[in-house]
Amino acid sequence: MIKERYHVRIVPHRGDAVHRFTVTGKLVATALGVLGVVVLGSLLFALVQVARANAQANALAHQRQSEQRRLQSIDQQTDALRKQLQRVQRQNNEIRQLIGVGPPKGHGTAKRMSLSRPARRDMSALETKVQLLAAVSAQTQLEADQLRQLAMHVLNVRHLRDIELAREIAYIPSIDPVAGAPVTGCYCYRTYPDVEFHKGVDIEAGYGEIVRATAAGTVAFAGWDGGYGIKIDLDHGNGYHTWYAHLSHLDIVQGQRVYKGQAIGLVGATGFSTGPHLHYQVMRNGSAVDPTPYLDGVPKSALASLP
Repeated sequence: MIKERYHVRIVPHRGDAVHRFTVTGKLVATALGVLGVVVLGSLLFALVQVARANAQANALAHQRQSEQRRLQSIDQQTDALRKQLQRVQRQNNEIRQLIGVGPPKGHGTAKRMSLSRPARRDMSALETKVQLLAAVSAQTQLEADQLRQLAMHVLNVRHLRDIELAREIAYIPSIDPVAGAPVTGCYCYRTYPDVEFHKGVDIEAGYGEIVRATAAGTVAFAGWDGGYGIKIDLDHGNGYHTWYAHLSHLDIVQGQRVYKGQAIGLVGATGFSTGPHLHYQVMRNGSAVDPTPYLDGVPKSALASLP
């Protein structure tokens, strides 16, 4: 086939001279080989391009997945920061309510921003949201720290006021000087043993029973006082004095400081007395007042007079 010759005639359309070409088999084989190489090369090139395109498509898909995971991570951070901000703001509000402090300026704006969600969920929008929430969260945390300091100051002041109030109450008569003993003589006019206004109450008690101070104070007097017999006068330093009369024994001395409930003497029948009992008298600003309301707690009228 290679040695064969092929004749090619080209006949023009208008009948001009005919052109003749002689092509050898070798030339035809060479042309076919070149054509095969070109076709094969084109196929290989196409395959390479397809493989490259597939690789790029896979890379883009992987990149999109990576971006999606990053978006989800940032979105989760946004939700976490939002929840943190809401929690701190709730704590701040609770502290404000407890100490009676109003909301700071711009509080509503910060709260609205912390509750809003981004309209777009692309990377730049979420990153901006995270940055804004982080800034607001940091500001709210700073506000919380300042508020806690203010709360501690307020609570300390209130604690000191409570201590002061408790101290003032401790110096107001508020307990029974002889626990559980009945009152037999009223704060009133009476005809026995004398016709007079009785300026205290008589508390029935056995001889030698313990008498206790009804409020903290200082012993202004402790000794014999005529018809009162052995008597104790406690000065409570706030206009109140309490008297304990007809005692049989003293457990304190003049000038001594005593606390509420401390044993100060024993029931007796000294002075002008018809039998063992305690004469208990409450003086306020130099005048006798009815001791009955002071036997079971501080009267409301006395509490109302406290600052």
